[in-house]
Amino acid sequence: MIEIRDLIFHYKKSRTVFYDLSLDIGTGIYGLLGENGVGKTTLLHIISGLRFPKSGSCKVLGYDSFRRNPQMLSQLFFLPEEFDTPDVSIDNYAKLHAAFYPNFDDVQFNYNLKELKVDKDKKMNEQSLGQRKKAMIAFALALNTPILLLDEPTNGLDIPSKSQFRKLLASVYDHTKCIIISSHQVRDLENLIDPIIILDRNDIILNHSLQEISEKLLFTYTTSKPDESLYCEQALQGYSSVQINEDGKESIVNIESLFSAAVNNKVKIKNLFK
Repeated sequence: MIEIRDLIFHYKKSRTVFYDLSLDIGTGIYGLLGENGVGKTTLLHIISGLRFPKSGSCKVLGYDSFRRNPQMLSQLFFLPEEFDTPDVSIDNYAKLHAAFYPNFDDVQFNYNLKELKVDKDKKMNEQSLGQRKKAMIAFALALNTPILLLDEPTNGLDIPSKSQFRKLLASVYDHTKCIIISSHQVRDLENLIDPIIILDRNDIILNHSLQEISEKLLFTYTTSKPDESLYCEQALQGYSSVQINEDGKESIVNIESLFSAAVNNKVKIKNLFK
């Protein structure tokens, strides 16, 4: 669905964000992870056509993203972390904008609003950050675009709303869609995101499914500290660790531990997944 080839992007020549970046993104609910400043939001901007590559290409559904072809835009929606809200209700906002998206489902939209406890008749600019975020999430999920980009969608949400967000996202996903979620709140998205992309400065550390990750890495929780590990963190009752899965054992991927292991062992992880 998304093909990035030899991408170079910089805000200033002295600050290169991506250099010769190549990346393929298909269907799935992708978790886009990375340390602050590595370019997660910038990558979403490039995919949506809001920023232009200096060289290389980014094709979305076969279109050059920077051209912002109407056919492409009708099949893609980007919800940024921060956004301005107009002096209208979310219901009127949907009526104004849904016409640009052929797969918009009004019944689903109203269901999303109800589940997220959003008053559809109250003006958006008069609501709290959390309510505005939930209103836009309800709209975004009802568009049913093949590609959906979400930048820190759980920021500003309370715990019950995060749970409802996960439930609604899982309900609208099917295997024809590509959903990319950039987030620091990894625990909010566990049991939902798959595959995982971990960005580094100018590079990709990891772009693999949870199954592929569990085949290469072993995630354990033990009472004693392991002799060798890529990452180990002490908790109250023992040690959470990530090791190379030399014996083909099965384990459940701990995404927080995976991220820490990847950013602290970049070369090892990249070589392991070649």
